[in-house]
Amino acid sequence: MKRITIEDVAKRAGVSKGTVSAVMNARNTVKPETRDHVLEVMKELHFRPQGIARNLRSGDKDKSIGIIIKDVNYPFYTAIATGVRDYANSKGYSLLITSSENNHQSEKRFSQLFAAKDIKGAIIAPLVEGTAEIEHLFKLKMINYPFVLLEDVRGIQANVVTIDNSNAIKKAVKYLMDCGHSRIVHFAGPPSSSHTQERIEGFRHAFSESTLAFNEDMIVSIGSRHEESYGNTLNYFRNRPRNEYPTAIVCFNDQQALAILTALKELNIRVPDDISIIGNDDISYARIYPVPLTTIRAPQREIGQRAAELLIRNIESSKLLPVERVVLETELIARESTRDILH
Repeated sequence: MKRITIEDVAKRAGVSKGTVSAVMNARNTVKPETRDHVLEVMKELHFRPQGIARNLRSGDKDKSIGIIIKDVNYPFYTAIATGVRDYANSKGYSLLITSSENNHQSEKRFSQLFAAKDIKGAIIAPLVEGTAEIEHLFKLKMINYPFVLLEDVRGIQANVVTIDNSNAIKKAVKYLMDCGHSRIVHFAGPPSSSHTQERIEGFRHAFSESTLAFNEDMIVSIGSRHEESYGNTLNYFRNRPRNEYPTAIVCFNDQQALAILTALKELNIRVPDDISIIGNDDISYARIYPVPLTTIRAPQREIGQRAAELLIRNIESSKLLPVERVVLETELIARESTRDILH
């Protein structure tokens, strides 16, 4: 099959090669309607930029993929990146690790850089908070640039590797119920995140499968970044009498859990004597928190390995492959931040 070139795209679209190049590099010199037309032609022709479509010969020393994580200091993402690196290296690929540092413009810039600079594909932990836009992901789709997301993004049909978030939170809630807790709340993450919504659903389902009643006050949105979660936790407890405190909190992730533990210590609320805490992720230092954290273990390295496997399979395919969604299971790890109140 003849490889589609920039010249083919330009001819079909009725524009110059320079215009096609400008669209590929996301330059602002192209009118929006022209850009959209060129992207549509790229999609029709199944065009991939030259660096992506180039045959991957066994002697090629320059094969590389990229990953965009959200926070280089959060061990959850660094463990995933390690899994990506291990698999990529086994297939002869180098890995370029970048971090958006929870900044949408950085994520957009890195994704455009990868597509333009012969990085053959990307794994992306997408930023979905606040006013984050997803146009850059649409552009990657339009030019058939191979990428895998680590979270579902509404409106984007893309390859995804994730965990069963709903079932993870159900496990946590049912564990607490079995320990005698009934006043349980879920401190939720960023409202726009699909992970947040899936974990809220898991929390609801756990109550629907029990004799305990669910109400909306049990879902408390406090964010996932440390300072934000810390401040919102202080406000939550300062604004209610002690006899209305929950006996247990299920957290969005372990990073949030550390902020909650810090706030509770400042408020002289003891963990687990007064309140039990369950995190989510089982990051590497959860066991050495001020109170070793009971948490839901996500298979972080396996997430990275499976994402890299899926990405490289798409890179090396001579045709576009069907979109896949890989969902991995979790495990509850009991430590000292929870207690049984039945006895």
